[in-house]
Amino acid sequence: MAKAKTLQKEEPIILITNDDGITAPGIKALTEAVKDLGKVVVVAPDKPQSGMGHAITIGYPLRLTKTETFQDIESYQCSGTPVDCVKLAVDKVLHRKPDICLSGINHGANHSINVIYSGTMSAALEASIESIPSVGLSLLDYSMNADFSGAAYYANLLVKQLLGKKIDKHLCLNVNIPPLKKDELKGLKICRQAYAKYEERFDERSDPNGRKYYWLTGEFLNFDKGKDTDVWALENNYVSVVPVQFDLTNYTLKAKLQKALIHKN
Repeated sequence: MAKAKTLQKEEPIILITNDDGITAPGIKALTEAVKDLGKVVVVAPDKPQSGMGHAITIGYPLRLTKTETFQDIESYQCSGTPVDCVKLAVDKVLHRKPDICLSGINHGANHSINVIYSGTMSAALEASIESIPSVGLSLLDYSMNADFSGAAYYANLLVKQLLGKKIDKHLCLNVNIPPLKKDELKGLKICRQAYAKYEERFDERSDPNGRKYYWLTGEFLNFDKGKDTDVWALENNYVSVVPVQFDLTNYTLKAKLQKALIHKN
């Protein structure tokens, strides 16, 4: 009797990108955290791209260069935005959709309104648009010498769980981690996005030639006192996990407008 063939499960492909640039400590920490969970491929900007949002490059050529930034891991640097990196990775590097896309670990918060401006989260949302489950990860520490050990631990834990389940192809998680040691973090908390934003102002200054220029400053204000928000979770030493989506439709308002507005001539 012939032996039944044993089918080996194909190793998952994990695409990693960021907005701080391919040499940032955060992306190195993320790569190390998940390298044993599948075949990791890195495609990241060749320079910092923070605050780029969902920008794409139009009218200029994009450069994609193979690098040796990460030991034993295939990696490329791209002259474009974080969203460009995801698009090029799928079309020109992987020639298929990866099993999951990870963006980060960002240096600095991407909770509340920051998700709108964030290159980190825009890369994750672009993957979600392309039917690739994705996670954006951010550490609430802007220092290039930040301790990523706690963030790396939870990145590994979360990705391991997601790869072990059948998940929605449009899943996109916005994960923020307090700047604490692993043992000081209370665990994952599923949250909603807080209504919190920057009250911005522009400082007017003069350059050495006497010409005016403006520098964006501001104060972060939280208008949301709910205990189910990402801001609350982070202030209380939890890792916040907010499911986000690219469909910006306000369904509550849509229902109200359908009742309130006249639909016929």
